[in-house]
Amino acid sequence: MSEKTLFDTITLGDNVLKNRIVLPPLTRSRSSQPGNIPNAMMQLYYQQRSSAGFMVTEGTQIEPRGQGYAWTPGIHSQEQIEGWKSVTQAVHQEGGVIFCQLWHVGRVSHNNLQPNNQAPVAPSAIATDAVKVFIETGPGEGMLTEPSQPRALETHEVKELVELYAQAARNAMEAGFDGVELHCANGYLVNQFISEHSNHRTDQYGGSLENRLRFLTEIVAAVSNAVGANKLGVRFAPLFESTTEDRVYLGLVEQNPLETYVAAIKVLENAGIAYLSIAEADWDNAPDLPEVFYQAARSTFSGRIIYAGRYTQEKAQRMLDNNYGDLFGFGRPFIANPDLPERLRNNWSLNPVDPTSMYGGTDVGYVDYPTYEMSDVK
Repeated sequence: MSEKTLFDTITLGDNVLKNRIVLPPLTRSRSSQPGNIPNAMMQLYYQQRSSAGFMVTEGTQIEPRGQGYAWTPGIHSQEQIEGWKSVTQAVHQEGGVIFCQLWHVGRVSHNNLQPNNQAPVAPSAIATDAVKVFIETGPGEGMLTEPSQPRALETHEVKELVELYAQAARNAMEAGFDGVELHCANGYLVNQFISEHSNHRTDQYGGSLENRLRFLTEIVAAVSNAVGANKLGVRFAPLFESTTEDRVYLGLVEQNPLETYVAAIKVLENAGIAYLSIAEADWDNAPDLPEVFYQAARSTFSGRIIYAGRYTQEKAQRMLDNNYGDLFGFGRPFIANPDLPERLRNNWSLNPVDPTSMYGGTDVGYVDYPTYEMSDVK
């Protein structure tokens, strides 16, 4: 039996974390318009949750074409950088450690969200029908709709995107973040290059698994060179079973997911990055990842491993006891419980999350959840 607990201090890169509890990336769509700029409400939201040992921001666009949902923040303009500075300063004042998740949605977008209403960009001109995107229809108002037909990136454009990731990482460091995480999960751009379903390219970025991993490999190298491998994490969302709910993951279930993701993890190990983050399926009755994946990830990657997705304190402790993971993300519980680590430590009851205020809106359902000590019902 492991003597480790969720409340141990632990190192991650150059950082000493106060516990193993993670605020994982959670899209909340509260940025200020126009410009997708982080604001004072977002500052308060992250500051309230700074008791997490480690925090990763919501997905943050590396460029204007990277947006797939209304009101999500970016890290490509000076105004956005300045907005994020207030967030990182507030988190650091509370002794928190926070990374910025660098995001490009690729084909999971709509002309309405793209510069000059152009087509979204993708590895191949293959549309997805497995997800809806959210577009703005008026100030503070929007609607779900099907993604638009994407266009395939030219080879030189792929190389330009690699540099855009590196520049976004530099911007994040200017904004005061402790590091960056590459969003390579959930059917977004990097995942689209990795997947045989969405990548039908015939150049050096398509075809063989090695070629489909080339975009990931080049981004990891470029960002490592820009900010340091010890300030870099990568998130994957391997899916091993095709179910009616895998539409959340855009249906990217590979023919051999174990081979695909072990090869991808080897890319990260060779680069010496700080951590690997695995987003497990999080819908009701979702299947756990197979034991063989947990074992392969641990034996392949020597850095820290983070798991998230329907995690309870008990499940996280089991994973810790088995030495499969080092840190654990609690998404919806952290949304509704800004003091989640203390609630878990003391076995206090949890606030339920309000599903109607998850995306967009005001401070309601965002920064007004009470701590346990403030709660009327204990």
